[in-house]
Amino acid sequence: MDKLKSLELRKKKDALVKEADEILKKAETEKRSSLTEDEKKKWGDLMAQIDELNEAIERYEKLEAEKRSLKGSIEEPIKPAPNDPSIGMNKRDVKQYSLVRAIRAAATGNWKDAELEKEASEAVAKKFRKEPRGFYVPYDWLATGLATEQRDLLVGTGSQGGYLVGTDLLSKSFIELLRNKMVAQAAGAKVLSGLVGDIAIPKQSGGATAYWVSEGSAPDESNQTVEQVALSPKSIAAFTDYTRKLLLQSSIDVEAFVRDDLATVLALGIDLAVFHGSGTGAEPTGIQNTTGVATVAIGSDGGDPTWSHIVDLETEVAQDNADIGSLAYITNAKVRGKLKKTAINATYGDKMVWENSNTPLNGYKAFVTNQVKSDLTKGSGTNLSAIFFGNWGDVIIGQWGTLDILVDPYTGGTSGTVRIIAFQDVDIAVRHPESFSMILDASTA
Repeated sequence: MDKLKSLELRKKKDALVKEADEILKKAETEKRSSLTEDEKKKWGDLMAQIDELNEAIERYEKLEAEKRSLKGSIEEPIKPAPNDPSIGMNKRDVKQYSLVRAIRAAATGNWKDAELEKEASEAVAKKFRKEPRGFYVPYDWLATGLATEQRDLLVGTGSQGGYLVGTDLLSKSFIELLRNKMVAQAAGAKVLSGLVGDIAIPKQSGGATAYWVSEGSAPDESNQTVEQVALSPKSIAAFTDYTRKLLLQSSIDVEAFVRDDLATVLALGIDLAVFHGSGTGAEPTGIQNTTGVATVAIGSDGGDPTWSHIVDLETEVAQDNADIGSLAYITNAKVRGKLKKTAINATYGDKMVWENSNTPLNGYKAFVTNQVKSDLTKGSGTNLSAIFFGNWGDVIIGQWGTLDILVDPYTGGTSGTVRIIAFQDVDIAVRHPESFSMILDASTA
């Protein structure tokens, strides 16, 4: 009932927001610098109603969350319900939010002209009960699409930011940096966002045993066993440097450019950790270093991957009854090239291991990304590549909060640059190691 009421109020609020936007749009269309008194009064009344609806929606959603939490504590006491990472910004506030304005305010310490951005950060901090290193970027804005490498952006140097400043700039033709493909989520990895605190996901690790018994005899007692897959926040960070002049003069959509650049590099770092995370220090544990994942070895010093090795990867997963779900191979471009030139049967050589089809590798989907390493070593072998196979739906990526932006105006202060550092708290876990197998010594020479 609370959920239905919340949806009803949201529809009513959207209608009011649309009406308020139409008033502003009308003034803009008629090229008036300000609204009439009647329009101002009507717009103010609409904003007041919208605020009341937001408060009512928050109350109903809180009641609904408490009900779900109570129900979950009875049915699944060790599995918390993740929170919605948004803070309930309306369309108008989302449109007015400015990442660059927040950066300027953080750099100077003066938030007078960035009150919306400050309030949004405070709302995120309150929601997740954690203070930011600098300021939080609301998920509401990031999710709309209005929204590293160590790269300095300078007005005076064309390749470092100067090309972003100009009167006849074709910003829609902006040439993006070539990056590795992010494929873990595309392959089926599950993302849990808006987490608060450490979480534990239950899994059954053993089943009961059946016995044949004679008449009048009782079977031996056997029990199911249950374990937990734990996730706790680990921070990944990336930064870039801007000149103050660029932040003031750039004609390209800096909002989207800055956000996309920082967020993409963070996402690439998370994607890389899915495959090769060391599990040491502050780094999550990836598939390569997860205990229990089967390894198919080619040779003591590595060797050429063949049809037999590709099938062995499938067999390792299938023999543990884990060949279900989002099954796919993931490797790098070098391995794909090698397998396209490797015949399934060397005698006939008319069919290659990697085919040109929707299921190119052993009848399964295959994803290619240079996130998968090609510089592994084994014995005297070097520059060896990895090949992964498994049910990618058993990879869990947990995300806590949203982007945390720290502005450092001091490191490059003497040269007039501002360093922007983005943080994201994440963790990675494999629900069932048996769902994956890997080759870590494939030669592509």
